[in-house]
Amino acid sequence: MMLKAENLNVYYGPIHAVKGVSFEVSEGEIVTLIGANGAGKSTTLKTVSGLMRSRGGAVEFMDRSIASTAPHKIVELGIAHVPEGRRIFTAMTVEENLDMGAFTAKGTNIDADKERVFEQFPRLKERRKQIAGTLSGGEQQMLAMGRALMSKPKLLMLDEPSMGLAPILVEQVFDIISALHKAGTTILLVEQNAEMALSIADRAYVMETGRITLSGTGKELAASEEVQKAYLGG
Repeated sequence: MMLKAENLNVYYGPIHAVKGVSFEVSEGEIVTLIGANGAGKSTTLKTVSGLMRSRGGAVEFMDRSIASTAPHKIVELGIAHVPEGRRIFTAMTVEENLDMGAFTAKGTNIDADKERVFEQFPRLKERRKQIAGTLSGGEQQMLAMGRALMSKPKLLMLDEPSMGLAPILVEQVFDIISALHKAGTTILLVEQNAEMALSIADRAYVMETGRITLSGTGKELAASEEVQKAYLGG
């Protein structure tokens, strides 16, 4: 098992945001967490990447406990987190943003890694000298994903990659996620666009008010009457 989270309980002050959540991701899978805004999905990712701490419970990555590991060490172990809202360095160029993504990558050829990212995101290559803050929303999302890939992650965690994008760009972003998966990257995806997320996911979990209420394969949940009513407009 690549990632295993057990009984996560996360609080914002007195607010119990994540309540006894357990899930797992096997190597080579796309696993998605779907649910309404405020369900606890982003908080769950932040807990895996060390930005939030669970009271009790366990997080294991590659059979190693990371529940109290510092965020930068978690990146070094092979988890890259693309946060909600992209969080690129807007005053830096595209290329400088990618260089920052390689900050924890030791003993690697950064230029070769950058060329690999440019192969996956040709638009970024065209704009390599452009200031990141002047990119379109779709291009900024590509840059956030490309920057994460510079750390050569074993597990790529994506938080709402389609948020705020036009439908045609949403399709592009999901095509890119599928291509990264086919190239061997394991992906944990948090996404409000349940239909798109379930269409590419091997397995999925539904979160409601801090708890996991349903789980199954992407196909099973897409076919579920409960999920269709709540998230797919069925």
